[in-house]
Amino acid sequence: MGAKSERSEIESIERQRVSALVNGEHETARRLHSDEYELVTPPGATLSKEQYLGAIASGKIHYVAWEVESPIKVRVYPEIAMIRYQAVLELVVDGQAVPRDRYWHTDVYEKRDGHWQAVWSQATRIASA
Repeated sequence: MGAKSERSEIESIERQRVSALVNGEHETARRLHSDEYELVTPPGATLSKEQYLGAIASGKIHYVAWEVESPIKVRVYPEIAMIRYQAVLELVVDGQAVPRDRYWHTDVYEKRDGHWQAVWSQATRIASA
């Protein structure tokens, strides 16, 4: 597979992952996150795959909106891919509304048994100028 098609594949997988998280597609979300997955949230907390996907499944975290705003930049290596993009998010965490705002997203994927899975994610709120 060429570098351009690998980048396209990673971008497509990230869009599938975001859609699964927003729409509560738990099986798809589980498949696209490695067992060792960790998220660093905008406030700096870390969540494991089980904590993160469990919170989404229980409604503790509910994404109202997750809109990719910028092109997804992709760097691909033989078994690792890194992506970065800006998105607008609106969510509810523990019953508290988190207002619509812009965030940087950085994700690392690893290729395992021929399939890409997210292993690390970090979201950072973009400060208003």
